[in-house]
Amino acid sequence: MKKIYLIFVLVCTICYASAKKTTLKSFDFLIGKWEMKTKTGKIMERWQKHRDSLTGSSHRFNEKGDSVLTETIVLKKVKGTWCFCVTGYEKGNEGRTDFKLASSVNNTFIFENKQHDFPQQIIYQNKGKDELLAWIEGDIGGKKRKMEFPYQRVK
Repeated sequence: MKKIYLIFVLVCTICYASAKKTTLKSFDFLIGKWEMKTKTGKIMERWQKHRDSLTGSSHRFNEKGDSVLTETIVLKKVKGTWCFCVTGYEKGNEGRTDFKLASSVNNTFIFENKQHDFPQQIIYQNKGKDELLAWIEGDIGGKKRKMEFPYQRVK
């Protein structure tokens, strides 16, 4: 039992230390336009770098090309901690929610807000120059849910 506890403490320490070493440059892979095809059209994210933050927006496009802004994002440091600040515009998803960087290991960035209804985690994984995998996960009514967003870079 002591070994399991020590391993848990070690993993938590490594994750915390890696999140503290994260710089704005660590998120450069997000910069640009990203697209994911869906059954009814596509989802597009656009990211821009600023002096001390990144800003992003997400739009849903239908088959005709009509678009709806679903959310805007600001990735910035708040009181020394990187935060993924999301403002939603869809019905039932309005308002701003902040997720704090909990881990940044192996090109995977995990942002958490355990008090949020869903999701409690937002994860972005750098899969290379032209691929990005994002997903959200958490509990809904006591059931674990996960939704993936495999993006391709738009040139």
